[in-house]
Amino acid sequence: MNTTTQTQSKTLLAPVLAMAVIGLTVLMAVGHAQSQTLHDAAHDMRHATGFPCH
Repeated sequence: MNTTTQTQSKTLLAPVLAMAVIGLTVLMAVGHAQSQTLHDAAHDMRHATGFPCH
């Protein structure tokens, strides 16, 4: 491997790990939230984006 390939792999690793941590954090937060809380958040988001839900 040359130095260019090693540098690229190191620079790509940090964002991938950061997104994995963020994804797992969101997954754990949603897993522990009450279902009514999730429903209300989704409902509010649908209204905010103009998507009809009623």
